[in-house]
Amino acid sequence: MKIPVAKALFNSHSYTDYRKLISDLILEGKSTGKEQSENLTQYSTLNETRMHRLDKTITITEENQIKLKNLKSEYIWVVISEGWCGDAAQLLPIMNTMAVQSGKIDLRIVLRDENEKLMNLYLTNKKKSIPILIVVAKTTGAILGSWGPRPKAAADLVADYKKEFGVIDETLKTNLQLWYLHDKGITTQNELIGLMVNLEV
Repeated sequence: MKIPVAKALFNSHSYTDYRKLISDLILEGKSTGKEQSENLTQYSTLNETRMHRLDKTITITEENQIKLKNLKSEYIWVVISEGWCGDAAQLLPIMNTMAVQSGKIDLRIVLRDENEKLMNLYLTNKKKSIPILIVVAKTTGAILGSWGPRPKAAADLVADYKKEFGVIDETLKTNLQLWYLHDKGITTQNELIGLMVNLEV
């Protein structure tokens, strides 16, 4: 296991603890991360509402449930995140539900700003985009693969918008959240299942 991953795991959070951390900080008018602002706190508050809804409504398809339960090995999913990240709010509830249903995956969440060396190993176009999911073999600690920061169709939506308008603005953020809403987590779980099945071949 690479040293940055090992160090990050030492200070990682379970999904429940991560949710509590965000909630507690919101009560203090704060967000996770080094930077603090009213906007980031507002994003965290909005994301908490999203995650609460998704925890209740997210459904893993029957086909994907079978594939999860048929995983041969045990894994750790290390996810780099922050409470203010809109993509993380949409994706972490899916990852958590998949991990719980599999019985073979231990989901651990680490904060981007507290794990700079780890984040720098998984840059997207030289940017610290999150969430990033890192697959670790539980028995050996070997790093097997990674995924993120968003499903391909969502990434394409962002890339096309930036190409046309040259910015990431509130319109793009709204369009992205609508994509997640209509997709209902299907693309994300399919891509993650594909990653895990390929790792076991």
